[in-house]
Amino acid sequence: MQFDRSADGKLTPLPKPSVDTGMGLERLAAVIQHVNSNYDIDLFQNLIKATAALAGERDLGNPSLKVIADHIRSCAFLVTDGVVPSNEGRGYVLRRIIRRAIRHGHKLGLRQPFFHKLVAPLVEEMGAAYPELAKAESQVTRILNQEEERFAETLDQGMQVLEEVIAALAGHRIPGATIFKLYDTYGFPVDLTADIARERNLELDMDGFDREMAAQRERARAASTFGVAYGHKLEIAGKTEFSGYERLDDRGTIAALYRDGEQVEQLAAGEQGMVILDRTPFYAESGGQAGDCGRLCADGGEFAVQDTHKQGEAFGHLGVMQSGTLRVGDVVSAEVDSAARADTAAHHSATHLLHAALRQVLGEHVQQKGSLVTPERLRFDFSHFEPMSREQLRCVEQLVNEQLRSNNAVETSIMDADAAIAAGAMALFGEKYGDKVRVLRMGDFSTELCGGTHVGRTGDIGLFKIVAEGGVAAGVRRIEAVAGRRALAWVEATEENLDAVAAAVKGARDSVVERVRQLIERQRKLEKELEQIKAKLASNQGSDLASQAVDVKGVKVLAADLEGFDPKALRDTVDQLKNKLGSAAIVLATVQGEKISLVAGVTKDLTDRLQAGKLLQEVAQHVGGKGGGRPDMAQGGGTEPAKLGAALAAVPGWVEGQLVG
Repeated sequence: MQFDRSADGKLTPLPKPSVDTGMGLERLAAVIQHVNSNYDIDLFQNLIKATAALAGERDLGNPSLKVIADHIRSCAFLVTDGVVPSNEGRGYVLRRIIRRAIRHGHKLGLRQPFFHKLVAPLVEEMGAAYPELAKAESQVTRILNQEEERFAETLDQGMQVLEEVIAALAGHRIPGATIFKLYDTYGFPVDLTADIARERNLELDMDGFDREMAAQRERARAASTFGVAYGHKLEIAGKTEFSGYERLDDRGTIAALYRDGEQVEQLAAGEQGMVILDRTPFYAESGGQAGDCGRLCADGGEFAVQDTHKQGEAFGHLGVMQSGTLRVGDVVSAEVDSAARADTAAHHSATHLLHAALRQVLGEHVQQKGSLVTPERLRFDFSHFEPMSREQLRCVEQLVNEQLRSNNAVETSIMDADAAIAAGAMALFGEKYGDKVRVLRMGDFSTELCGGTHVGRTGDIGLFKIVAEGGVAAGVRRIEAVAGRRALAWVEATEENLDAVAAAVKGARDSVVERVRQLIERQRKLEKELEQIKAKLASNQGSDLASQAVDVKGVKVLAADLEGFDPKALRDTVDQLKNKLGSAAIVLATVQGEKISLVAGVTKDLTDRLQAGKLLQEVAQHVGGKGGGRPDMAQGGGTEPAKLGAALAAVPGWVEGQLVG
């Protein structure tokens, strides 16, 4: 180290130039503890011993133990810092580290989830120095355990395929087709294949992999039925001044017109197109918020705006000419649909409150992973490792509605980006922000960077209601919700549905749940009774059917079409007939509409010569169907009932051919 670089780039010589030795915590500990390797210090040795105990490994010098001990530290601290496994950014780095550790556990013979069990020894070792780690212990354990379980099947299948390929290799290069098959079919990461290849001194045919990947993309592209959507990005010079924060109507001059992606001088009645204005109150789709709709009016012309998109720094108003003509240079009156804007603003402001509430209820690891805000609803994707409980959802909903009742002012300010983040404003990881940012504050509950449109006070939202929660990807959950008048409409619709259910079950609204429970229990009881009756009928009919069996080379063969049976009853009847007939081959069928159900059974003393799966396939192929199963029992179906009689009549002859052969 020789210079001090100041903010303006000026280099000032240090009074005492020095060498960076990289003397971090582990190396200092190695010196103090008189050992020659970082892995020999107490921090690592205790983790290595804990891993060895799980694996039953006596050789503490095993490299896999060192890898796992190193990786549990990095993974645990990443999760503590709010990172969760995902397919992008920091989450992808975490996922790769976890999977590498799991593979080394696999090499040690650890086939069941083990990695998460090392969190406790790590907390014991480092929790006093890093209290955040001890506080997040249960959360870290759950996240690592879920990722292990998710990857376990992938690892087993992929390793089996890869080991078979490596064993059969003639050279030292794993083919690109194999790498792609592991990745595409089994979800086996390419970097993991590369790790294993390096350990075996093998090379990867990455050119071949790239060709396979390109071919896959081409197949997907060819299968797609979607064309280029109107309003795709165009190279448009100029900038639109946005006035929509302050007003919903304004006047602007038409800077450019587009029809079918081509620039034109005018748009006439009935034509679809895009209008570029020099100034507009219309919000252009951005940050998950949908673009505004409304109308543009000039003398002799009206343009219905159906959506608004950004085209560089210009705003494109997409829609259709309702009447008259618009020309470049015309001055138009731009009027935003105020009702739609108000609904969108309510949903956008509610999204900010939802984000803050989720972090309070679930933890600070919650980060926004995507959002959609429209007049109809809001959708919010966030990092979290497991489904939310009903109680957690209720708590989040209550927190948001408490903020609505508080009726705090929604304040916006323009600040330096660094100052805003230092003041506590939430910023999205991976987003690019300029030097100046717009900060949105709702009381002391939520502060975020946001360029969208919002309500004046939280009370303007009115009501917030969560309508759905589910998973969209590994480590990412999604909440859908409604706010304002849309939430009220949802509640009213729910009440109407409740009234309809109450009427259908002949009960009052306050007792409808118990009434439905009673009806379900009654249905289950009736279904059980029906199953017993069917079984009794099958048993009686089975006795009658036994007399219809024919003798073929000492084997009883029966092929029959039964009325009113379901597949389960057919299976039960086949089992009963096998017990009654001794050495037997049986095919039973039933027809419902145009659908045929088939079941074949062969007694176990015959399965070395005659298999139920082949017998069923023989019948099924003649009635337009297919099927399969075990040597002693198979099931399938068909779609040509008219051919069933002939197919069943041919069974004895087919069985005789198999026995003679």
